[in-house]
Amino acid sequence: MWTLIQQIFPYAIIFVMPLLITALGGLFSERSGIVNIGLEGLMIMGAFTCALSINLLYPILPNKDLVLWLGLLIAAFSGLIFSLLHAFASINLSANQIISGTAINMIAGALTVFLARNITGSGNIRIVSGFSPMDIPFLSDIPVIGPLLFTKTYPTTWFILAILAVSAFILYKTPFGLRLRSCGEYPQAAEAAGINVRSVRYSGVMISGAFSGIGGALIILTYAGEFTGTVSGLGFLALAALIFGQWRPLGILGATFFFGIAMTIANVSQVVPALTVIPPLVLKLFPYVVTLIALVIFSKSSQAPKAAGEPYDPGKR
Repeated sequence: MWTLIQQIFPYAIIFVMPLLITALGGLFSERSGIVNIGLEGLMIMGAFTCALSINLLYPILPNKDLVLWLGLLIAAFSGLIFSLLHAFASINLSANQIISGTAINMIAGALTVFLARNITGSGNIRIVSGFSPMDIPFLSDIPVIGPLLFTKTYPTTWFILAILAVSAFILYKTPFGLRLRSCGEYPQAAEAAGINVRSVRYSGVMISGAFSGIGGALIILTYAGEFTGTVSGLGFLALAALIFGQWRPLGILGATFFFGIAMTIANVSQVVPALTVIPPLVLKLFPYVVTLIALVIFSKSSQAPKAAGEPYDPGKR
């Protein structure tokens, strides 16, 4: 059993990080009062711009690690810009947020595939190389936790965990976090206290766009290495992790680890001898079945922000 855990855990962390950062983005958006089911489309946009920018920058810049980090930054910026469509429709036009998010998913998928086919002819954009896993000196030698946490780890893993810590601090220990949460709970009271609800909600959606773009880029930079026009439903899985984690940073961390392990079992089953005895179809279905079961069990106890999904009406009391 310990050998199986050692084999699976490093892969699980790789799958967890895109889910974690995307779900964190959804947390900022929904805490501000805007439901963002367009996380999938924002991830696709981030994956596309990351792969394209790395291919364009690789022949120009000699520092290859810098190229990868620039690709990550460009993906965050593209996700932020693309999320403004959802913010404008939901905040300025008071559009149905579910329909707006669905439109984001459809536009992103179609637009990126169209552009990729015109650029490459095949619709796929393969990068020369991504981040390489490494063992952290000294820490990887620690018994038990060393092989699990500090072996075959990516620099982006610690970057995302740092973002998680900063996000938790911002949400619960800063004036901005208090304003964001108040806009998702009682926007009229927040407005009466002098808070510009529209600008705060714009900030929440833009953060969700940037984080989702990073999530899509991580898929390219760690285990995929190629943009294919899809992120395999990870945006929706991140949304499920957001609900399962009760709209709290640490809850989201636990939920994404749970779903990440389920995805790992499905994706690395053929290279782990202990899992080869299980039919492949069962393993492929496993993460989605687990997600449905988890949502059914915890849906009654879910406590979403009270004003999430409701267009802001200044005249409402």
